[in-house]
This record gives sequence, structure tokens and C-alpha cells, in this order.
Amino acid sequence: MKAFGIRFLILSFCIWILSGSLVAESTFTNLTDHEQVKTFLEVTNRIRCICLPSIPIKSCSFNNCTVSAKLKLFIENRIRKGESADTIVNKMINGFGEEALQDPVIAKFAENGNDGIVQGVVYGFGQDILAKPDSTWINLSLALAGGLGLIIIFLYLKRRTSFKPTEKSSKTDSFQKYLSEIEEKQK
Repeated sequence: MKAFGIRFLILSFCIWILSGSLVAESTFTNLTDHEQVKTFLEVTNRIRCICLPSIPIKSCSFNNCTVSAKLKLFIENRIRKGESADTIVNKMINGFGEEALQDPVIAKFAENGNDGIVQGVVYGFGQDILAKPDSTWINLSLALAGGLGLIIIFLYLKRRTSFKPTEKSSKTDSFQKYLSEIEEKQK
């Protein structure tokens, strides 16, 4: 029974770690056509997040980075116009030109005074917009999570297998205490 509990704990920990990486790879799109969704996923996997440059924009959360969320809407608009993934990525690097100012997302950026993003879309972000994840931090995070998990499992097992006084030893201790009290009274 003990081995089952340990296996269950380890399996649960592994599932928890893996589920985090599966969730990190998901993104939302308003596109419904399968080919358009496929193009969207390809583009958002190749372009980096504006707020967290070490991850693709596909993995960027709306709550954490509204700029990247709006750029995803811009990418959707370009896909609806029939642009391919390679074209969109190339234009993100080299610029979409002045016609990008007609897009409602970019027009809203300009209206709100976010000139850096507007200039990047119109004239290009350069090669820096490409997603090049730095696996050092990812690997370090996974190693720390794994180490913490092992420490927790070790402490759990140590606590469960630590010496617990048996009923017999506690009776012996009580008897010894009783004898020492008698000796004290005799003196």
C-alpha cells in the first residue's frame, strides 16, 4: 500500500509538470478556417512576444501582455487578407509599409500614442522580432521545479518512515518513570 502511495505522488507530480508545458503552448484565435488557424499558429510560433522576448508570441498570455495580444489580432487580420505565414513574418521583419496604418489594430496603437509598435509594424522590427527562446531559463526552471519536487517527496517519506514509539516502549518508559518516582520518595 505504501509503494502505491509513493507511485501515485510521483505520477501526480510528473503530470502537473507536463500539464504546465502543454498549457504554455496554447493560444487563442478568432479564426475558424483550419488553414487560417494553421497559418496563425505558424506565424505566432515564429514571432516573439513583445513583453517577454524569450518566448514566442503564441505562448504570451493576454493578461500579461496586451501589446502582444493586439499584435495577434493584427496577424489574424493579415491572414484574413490572404497573406501567407512567410509573408507575414517577412513583413514583421522588414515592415508592412504605410498601408498597415489602415488596419484598425495599428490605428488604435497610433491613436493611443504607442509609436514604437506603429513604427515597428510600418518599417519593420528587424531580426529581433523572431522568436529565439533562451532555453537556459526554461531548463533552469524545470530543474528547480524537479529538485523542489524531489525534496518534498523526500521530506514526506522521511516523515512517514520516522521512528514512532510503539505501545510497548511507551509502557516501558512509564514504568521506568514510576520506578524513579518511587526511588525519589524513598530518599
